[in-house]
Amino acid sequence: MQEALLNSLPKLMGSLSSTVEGGDSAAVAITTTDLVSKSVAIETKIGGTPIRIGGMAKGSGMIHPNMATMLGVVTTDALVTSDIWREIVRISVNRSFNQITVDGDTSTNDCVIALASGISGSTKIYSLDCYEARQLQACLDAVMQGLAKSIAWDGEGATCLIEVTVSGANNEAEAAKFARSVASSSLVKAAVYGRDPNWGRIACAVGYAGIDFNPNDLNISLGSISLMNSGQPRQFDRAAASSYLRQAGETHGTVEIHISVGAHQGSGKAWGCDLSYDYVKINAEYTT
Repeated sequence: MQEALLNSLPKLMGSLSSTVEGGDSAAVAITTTDLVSKSVAIETKIGGTPIRIGGMAKGSGMIHPNMATMLGVVTTDALVTSDIWREIVRISVNRSFNQITVDGDTSTNDCVIALASGISGSTKIYSLDCYEARQLQACLDAVMQGLAKSIAWDGEGATCLIEVTVSGANNEAEAAKFARSVASSSLVKAAVYGRDPNWGRIACAVGYAGIDFNPNDLNISLGSISLMNSGQPRQFDRAAASSYLRQAGETHGTVEIHISVGAHQGSGKAWGCDLSYDYVKINAEYTT
């Protein structure tokens, strides 16, 4: 195996390309059980100078917070000191790859590599507190979240992406934990697949997140349909809510779950997918 890898390196080096086609080929090459390749690129200006951030990732199963069986590579030509870049990357990873789940399983085979060349000649970023750092952070968040959502959307056997948005928490970390708890719930995921607008399963997952909050402050919406207000279930159009879930599944779209746990400023998101019969079939028939 080692000899075959080493013998292939000259050919691989010779096929390197800076073209869009070359980037697409690399994104396809790292896929395994993925149904689609995953890549994102954006351009903005920092200090009046155009900079670019691009990335690719792979992953479809064994996906859970603290990354999982996934690989990500992100590059930028922005000029930033290594310690500031490292912190910006850490923050973005926690807002993206550590906020996705497919099946609750992880492995040791995961990493995100983020490289900053500085060749754009943009204003050099020395501090997290400057405007340029906030610009770069927002851009990197967008790229990494785009890649992370692509992984959850492509979850093994999934018919839709689930996006959980939590607001009103004490801080961002607590909001993120609430969101992960709901996105990770097998009962919530199964209910979405069954097109069942089950507010009880969502409320339950919020409750066992391990964070204190006043249940009377809990509000839950499915898309634009309010299911719970001030801790009490609401009368809602169950057929419309079920239709919302069904349409998302039929189009491999996104189911949005909005949760408020209080009146504070902390907010966060997590992403998952529904749990289908096909997930069981894929992993029952797969062996190593």
